[in-house]
Formats: sequence, C-alpha cells, structure tokens
Amino acid sequence: MVLPLDMLQAGEWGEVAEIAGQSPLLQRLAEMGLRTGCRIRMVQPGTPCLLDLGGCKLCLRADDCSHIYVRVVSPCNR
Repeated sequence: MVLPLDMLQAGEWGEVAEIAGQSPLLQRLAEMGLRTGCRIRMVQPGTPCLLDLGGCKLCLRADDCSHIYVRVVSPCNR
C-alpha cells in the first residue's frame, strides 16, 4: 500500500515509491539522496519531520512531505 510520507509513524520504515512535483523539488530531494527506491525511517513525524536516510538525518517541510509517497516496509524486509 502506498501512502504519503507524513503518514508514517515514528520508527516506521518506508521505501520511496514516488516523488510527485516540479523538477526543482525533484532535483533538490535527489541532491539530498532522497530518490525512488531508497529506504527511509521516520524518526520524528510533524512539521518539519525528521527522517533517517542511510544514517543521515534529514528534515523536510510538510509541503515537501506531501509530494513523497512510500510503501511501508516491515522490519524484516528493510
């Protein structure tokens, strides 16, 4: 099931399924390492949300989160 990134709960893992939006947003997120297929963990939901992306912490505004869709990944599949 695909859901918006901001629906992940603290501690949940997700795999980025889609990033919708304009090219500048896509480019900025890609430069930070956030691309389709990458695995992320929601550290702290809210505005801004705090993500773990490959051991690096990343804060995103609510507007940016609304363009990112993830598949919830079970702990044994991450």
